[in-house]
Amino acid sequence: MTGRAEHETRIPGRLDPLLTGVTTEAISAAGGFAGGVYLRSGTPGLLRLAVLSGLPGPLFRPWWRLHVDRRFPVADAFRLGVQVVLPDATETMRRYPQFAAGLPFQFGSLYVPVVGRSTTYGVLTILRPSASDATEVLPDRDRMAQLAEDLGQALWKLAEDGETDIAWDGEPLCVRPPATRPPAGRIGRFTWDPASGVVTADSRLHALLGVAPGRRTDTPQELAEAVAAADSHQILTALRETAAGRPPPLPLPVHASDGSLRLLELWNTQDTAVPPGPCAVRGLVLDPDIGSAADGAADLLPEGVFCLDRLGLIVYANEQAARLLGRPRTRLLGRPLGEEVPWLERSAYEDHLREALLSLEPVHFHVVRPLRYSEDSPREFHGGGDWLAVSVYPGPDILTCTVVPANRMAEPAPRLAPPTEGPSAAGVRPSDGTAADVTSMAPLYRPIVLAIALTEAVTARQVSAVVMQELLPAFGGGRLAIYLLQERHLYLAWETGFPQGFLAPFEGVGLDARIPGVETLTSGRPLFFESMQQLATAYPGVPLDATEGSRAFLPLIASGRPVGSCILGFDRPRGFSTEERTVLTALAGLIAHAMEKARRYDTEAALARGLQQALLPRRLSAHPRVETVGRYLPGTQGMDVGGDWYDVVESGDGLALVIGDVQGHGVQAAATMGQLRSAVRAFALGDRPPDEVMSGTNHLLIDLDPGLFASCCYIRLDPLTGLARVARAGHPPPLLRFPDGRTHVLEIPGGVVLGVDPHARYPVTELRLDPGAILALYTDGLVETPGVDIDEGITALRVALARAGSPAGRPGGRSLAGVADRLTAKARHVADRPDDIALLLATRRAQPGRSR
Repeated sequence: MTGRAEHETRIPGRLDPLLTGVTTEAISAAGGFAGGVYLRSGTPGLLRLAVLSGLPGPLFRPWWRLHVDRRFPVADAFRLGVQVVLPDATETMRRYPQFAAGLPFQFGSLYVPVVGRSTTYGVLTILRPSASDATEVLPDRDRMAQLAEDLGQALWKLAEDGETDIAWDGEPLCVRPPATRPPAGRIGRFTWDPASGVVTADSRLHALLGVAPGRRTDTPQELAEAVAAADSHQILTALRETAAGRPPPLPLPVHASDGSLRLLELWNTQDTAVPPGPCAVRGLVLDPDIGSAADGAADLLPEGVFCLDRLGLIVYANEQAARLLGRPRTRLLGRPLGEEVPWLERSAYEDHLREALLSLEPVHFHVVRPLRYSEDSPREFHGGGDWLAVSVYPGPDILTCTVVPANRMAEPAPRLAPPTEGPSAAGVRPSDGTAADVTSMAPLYRPIVLAIALTEAVTARQVSAVVMQELLPAFGGGRLAIYLLQERHLYLAWETGFPQGFLAPFEGVGLDARIPGVETLTSGRPLFFESMQQLATAYPGVPLDATEGSRAFLPLIASGRPVGSCILGFDRPRGFSTEERTVLTALAGLIAHAMEKARRYDTEAALARGLQQALLPRRLSAHPRVETVGRYLPGTQGMDVGGDWYDVVESGDGLALVIGDVQGHGVQAAATMGQLRSAVRAFALGDRPPDEVMSGTNHLLIDLDPGLFASCCYIRLDPLTGLARVARAGHPPPLLRFPDGRTHVLEIPGGVVLGVDPHARYPVTELRLDPGAILALYTDGLVETPGVDIDEGITALRVALARAGSPAGRPGGRSLAGVADRLTAKARHVADRPDDIALLLATRRAQPGRSR
């Protein structure tokens, strides 16, 4: 568990201490053991983890970056602006199965959006022990909400002051959580004022350092030499960085002249209310040695014992542990576990370590100690070795670990076999193009995580997006192309990362072409090329998009049927282990089945939408004095046909304007909509009063008894006088825009929805439509947003109508069709519309020869 995060991009000024301070305070306030802050990044739609407290950063690398449109608690809190409370693992699995599959451990969590004024900057999150129910967590949530609100206001002020745009594009700051009890070792404190250059130390620090009477520690140089002369340059650098607002993310391990470990912690006293600048630095020097007597007793134990803090730093190890781990104690103490014992953190064992950190329950597992590994390059393993039994006993601040040879275990430990799956903790290359060191890939990425994500994808585009967001980063890939088979030719369905236009020559290529993307499908075998030179040798003349890198070509085959091919691109040469090849091939099968399902959906959805369009009027009845425009947008979630409709019908010497919405979806809703539309047209053609039209349609729907109800708004308009008589049955109120630009919501009295009460009454209201005014009828899909009151949506539509302009013919006016397009523009660009949308606009023209 390498605890120190190296930062590619650092935001200067007051942001770092502000984020770390709020995180540690939130952990204490909410009774948590870990927490962090996600911030929006420079990449649209991507959140990055800015601060992580209480957990080793690299061990949780797969969660450093999240897309805001995924079904994850952090994404929902940011996108919807809501608090997410998950008291235990059961509730997490119920609401967020994909997130729970990645971290299937017993813990609870809280997520609160960080909002400053009207801007959402990120999400404050806390991990805590499981609770019996949500009510137990609510007081903690309220305290977090206040902290998140304060943080949002502080971030808004930073942005307002022009210090930063509040975006995070680097790796997270990994900081220590607040301690639950004082450190066990000896401790001393000091303060350094950069303005005066004076260091003030307490008597305990002098005693710990063994400072002789008369010896000075008044300057940073004197202090550094007294703490650790050999590491004084590191201490001075850390002091300067902390004074500038960039404290080191972990305690700095240094060694005294006798070789004993000392830990140096630093933090600044920057006040966010004053301009940034060098500020006083407070420090703590800790001697974690448990004492020679206790140390000697621990060395007599048959088990190896070592201790980690919650950031993965080794703070104690007895001689037996050092021998079994293959490292001298002087190398282990004060170092991150993943740096000194990397084979203990291989992906096969990462889930065990994550479980101990998150569930706070003991964990037991077996590891294979390599036969030997390089002293200079500890990540270079050589051959197999002995099995060791490891047990991890988590405490509030320290994880105590025991390690013994497997054949000395008193009883079998649970889960003896190493897991064969788990997200990578290293080697992720973000698909947004930012750089990352690819030191090791993720051979054991969880197939269940991708499988759950694919179950939520409906269209081919959504499937491709899941592969890009889940599979590509897990294996460190930077490029992706998915081709689908159609009439023995491959057509590009999705691409990312390739140079613009590079894939164009391969569009529509036949199955007789000798290229790897075709041959992987026709042979049914994946093709792996560890370098571009290897690819060029196997396929001479094939265009290459890079001079180095590697490629994986995967066949997409579902139940024996060819679906297409998937290409993964890596920007650096790399090998593919047997485990990786097996997992990638299996994942390709999951992708193929999801694509096959998506293609069926696309076909069936096209037929359903065709049926819906056929039920809508081909043209609207016209009148020389009235202009009408209708718009219909189908829902894009699910395959069901909706029940929204609109119509304009000749009614005597006037026009009837109608809009309605059958509740529910499906063929039955569409059929009921068709019947109601026909009934309303028949009543309108007979020039029946609006209340009789509503009552007659209501009785018809009750007699049909489809188990559905419908809302409707019916307006009988006299084109010559502008008199409009309105009846409403549970439908959203119409909007009226006057010629001078004023816009009102017409709160017209109405009756209940159709199909519920056979004795329902539908009162009629009269109003006047002046020439140039616009009357707007709409269904709730245009004004409803999950988590937002419908009145807010109606208000937003009213404001949009006011800004949309007058019909053409007036100075600076816009055509009625242009107004309709503008009112539905936002909805047209929403990828996932949960409901259908219908809009009907009407306006009166002025009489010929009269000024309008």
